[in-house]
Amino acid sequence: MNCTYGYVRVSSKDQNEDRQLIAMREFGVLERNIFRDKQSGKDFNRPAYQKLLKKIRPGDTFVIKSIDRLGRDYEEIIEHWRVISKERGVGIVVLDMPLLDTRKKDRDLTGTFIADLVLQILSYVAQKEREFNRQRQAEGIAAAKAKGVKFGRPPKERPAEFYGILKDWRCGKLSARKAARQLGIAHKTFTRWASECPSKQTIQG
Repeated sequence: MNCTYGYVRVSSKDQNEDRQLIAMREFGVLERNIFRDKQSGKDFNRPAYQKLLKKIRPGDTFVIKSIDRLGRDYEEIIEHWRVISKERGVGIVVLDMPLLDTRKKDRDLTGTFIADLVLQILSYVAQKEREFNRQRQAEGIAAAKAKGVKFGRPPKERPAEFYGILKDWRCGKLSARKAARQLGIAHKTFTRWASECPSKQTIQG
């Protein structure tokens, strides 16, 4: 008996997958046949996806909401599409793009060619858009840095007792590690702070 399976993917645990799940149920995919990944689509080493690949058999149907839920890499999307639909003999349905439905047995050579062409164009456009977004982000960060905008965590403030402990360390009363413990900071943080305070004395552990 042929089965219909759905694949749902979001990029992170805090993203909502409800829209994809609703589409799967409306299509008629049983809850037990919906495989979900909360992981980036940068590659295909995803637990649920790999489990689904082992599950599907010739004549089954593989359903996704949109082509970018399958993955993000243009070449890998094309390769996995080929393996699933042609090598494994599984029908693929992309709900947001009716042209991408390989179940249609009456489709002639021209129809199949058009579907393959649409897939390649969509995958290529999706990848180029991601590349443009990364480029725009990098350019935005570079422009912000040029204006003096700081990124990352703000530097940790030195507690008031730091300078007294620093004096004891420089007098040899404390080791750097003991000084760090008293301040509740890492040894490297203490030595960095100490090096930033003018002194002729070499930092010692």
